[in-house]
Amino acid sequence: MKTRWLLVLLQFVTVTYSLSAQKLGYIDMEYVTTKMPDYQKAQIELDKFSDRWAKEIQDKYAEIDKLQRLYQAEEVLLTDEMKRKRQQEINDKEREAREYNNKIFGFEGLLFQKKKELIKPITDQVYKASERVCRQRRLDMLLDKSSEFVIIYSNPVHDYTDYVMEELGLVTEAKNNKTATPGVNTPTAKPNTTDPPNKTTKPKQ
Repeated sequence: MKTRWLLVLLQFVTVTYSLSAQKLGYIDMEYVTTKMPDYQKAQIELDKFSDRWAKEIQDKYAEIDKLQRLYQAEEVLLTDEMKRKRQQEINDKEREAREYNNKIFGFEGLLFQKKKELIKPITDQVYKASERVCRQRRLDMLLDKSSEFVIIYSNPVHDYTDYVMEELGLVTEAKNNKTATPGVNTPTAKPNTTDPPNKTTKPKQ
């Protein structure tokens, strides 16, 4: 048990030390995008689509309500066969309205697709700008605090994707390049203790 806790503690210390050696930053992407004129225009257009589709769905349910009230008013005059047909008509209309509502506002529905179409080009601009800032300020990682600190940029030298794929038995095209490219840090690389410590240089503004 003591050995297990010692390993957990050692792993925690290793991860903490690794993170402390990197220069991190974060932005509030939600705040940035809401300040962009293109985003505001896209949001207005998106609201128009949403309002139009919501109105269509409301009209469908209004028609259903009208059919139900008409059926209740005429029920005593209808035969059993006529009642079944009217009830079936109402049920079909209700199902149609639900399906249309899911098509528009459901998971990855038309509203979601339209939002992705209008907003994605804008968020791509933010990503590119964020990458430029990272290079200028020499950041290793940039987090988005409005999305629970999702990483939107990371220094490629810290990308261990290919190593994980190799562990899973997956072949990567970059395998030979990664092993043959000099000067690239690997998870097993050891620091050179004979070299003098790096001097800290102030990044250009």
